[in-house]
Amino acid sequence: MGLLDGLRAALGLRAEADAKRDADPDDLFGMSTAYLTMEADLGYESADVGALCFSGVDSHTFQEAVDDVEAILEAGQQDTGTDFRLTEDDHGYHWVVLEDSDPEDLITSLHFAADTFIEHGYGSRLLAAVFAYHGRDGPAYWIYSFRRGAYYPFAPRDGRERDSSTEFKLEAALDGELEIEREKEYWYPLWPSRGGTHPWE
Repeated sequence: MGLLDGLRAALGLRAEADAKRDADPDDLFGMSTAYLTMEADLGYESADVGALCFSGVDSHTFQEAVDDVEAILEAGQQDTGTDFRLTEDDHGYHWVVLEDSDPEDLITSLHFAADTFIEHGYGSRLLAAVFAYHGRDGPAYWIYSFRRGAYYPFAPRDGRERDSSTEFKLEAALDGELEIEREKEYWYPLWPSRGGTHPWE
């Protein structure tokens, strides 16, 4: 199974078949308290960036949904100061990337973006929301799977290695605060492109 097939299986087609429920962007607000735990208890600070991953479809109505996402984020930019951009990775997946030094504003903007897709009838195109952190041992991410309705940790290291001990530590610390994905087969790594820093690069 190739990288693209694996992503489709873990966050897309197979996850959709095994979905717990419909995508619910309100789950993203769980990160509002989790980021405090990450900092106070684990020494991980927000990297001031998060992203929404979605699969595109070639249709006029879907483009209208994307346009509305941009319009909503632009309208809120003056109040929140949240910068954003749309990008596409090497695997053909689309990302709304947001940057804000206030984690609450970052989470709210991600929620608005996801909710807009759902309102347009494209909730099934949402794959994941990704929240970035940095700590002494390296970066860590919390990834929310819309198809599974659950979070899982991802701690990438050089050489496309995962720090499993860190991931299990994060799981234990946030269990009960976040809805954790219990089936480890769905803890799919979102590697960046060669030379990239974050999964969307």
